[in-house]
Amino acid sequence: MTTPRTGSRAEQRRRTEARILDAAAQAFLTDGYERTTIRAVASAAGVDAGLVMHYFGSKQELFRRVIDAAPVPEMSGPPGQAAEQILAALASRLENEPAASLTLLRSMLTNPEAASAASAGIARYEAQIAEAIPADDADLRAAIISAITIGISVSRHLIKADELATADPAQVISLLRPCMLSLAASPGHGGLS
Repeated sequence: MTTPRTGSRAEQRRRTEARILDAAAQAFLTDGYERTTIRAVASAAGVDAGLVMHYFGSKQELFRRVIDAAPVPEMSGPPGQAAEQILAALASRLENEPAASLTLLRSMLTNPEAASAASAGIARYEAQIAEAIPADDADLRAAIISAITIGISVSRHLIKADELATADPAQVISLLRPCMLSLAASPGHGGLS
């Protein structure tokens, strides 16, 4: 793959798309999916609304591209190590309210278009998890792990559910560890792999 020359049309397009995506990410974070408009994104990016539509086609596609640009945590090593990586990422989200993630979660809970766009990002995350699980039902196990981590984040930061909202993140992770290790393990290894 060749890198576009500085100042070339391809490079200008790439920079403009990046500026639009940055403005859209900030708008979705600040205003949520429903209140974000193509005009507001265009204004923040310093471009015409028609250009945003030309590059992305719709608000749903723009939202999907913002989600696609978000990094998916890399998992490596044996299943137990992958489970620990998932727990470490969750611990970080429990300690520091992840504004960008919460905005995306809030949007997908309240808007079907946003939920449809976000499902691709969740599927990428689940595929990463499934690769680390040596089981025939790895996809199901990965979906359960994903549901647990999303549910805990939503309960703690959006719903602010009683005990979970104020619980020590280390205690939450300690209680979750056996479950995560069991889900990530080879069948019959009881989480000890």
